[in-house]
Amino acid sequence: MPAPTTNRILGVDPGLNTTGYAVVETDGRQLDVVEAGIVRSRERDELAAKVQAIYDGLADVIRSLQPTVMAIEELYSHYDRPRTSILMGHARGVICLAATQADIAVVNYSATQVKKILTGSGRAPKLQIQEAIQRELQLDQLPEPADVADALAIALTHHYLGGKLAGV
Repeated sequence: MPAPTTNRILGVDPGLNTTGYAVVETDGRQLDVVEAGIVRSRERDELAAKVQAIYDGLADVIRSLQPTVMAIEELYSHYDRPRTSILMGHARGVICLAATQADIAVVNYSATQVKKILTGSGRAPKLQIQEAIQRELQLDQLPEPADVADALAIALTHHYLGGKLAGV
């Protein structure tokens, strides 16, 4: 019987100041967290420096952990804050660029879809997501900060859905 192939999923919760990432590995039966953390840009930096920091950080994660696919949260646009959406688009853009340059497929998931998969409710608060991740991955404590929990949630959503959604 051939050995099962492993799949490394990079989950990303994009942010202009703090981007959460998590790499989980699965052989189809077992799911393990390889690494989870954040990439920070400096709040007082200009936009160009922020996106460079995000790009460099994610490119380094990709280079060192060698994921096979990236699952990323879709951009949510609130009509009261269009500027926020535009700025977040810069962060998502360089994250997708880092994956594409490494020849990694990019798959998008909406925040409500991720929340519904993990908690049953598309409107679950951050604490409920953290608790779901702690339970699903049998962690001793809540994943912190919430950006890391969100990145883990995105990676788990991709795993649970079997990567069936179309990439970018």
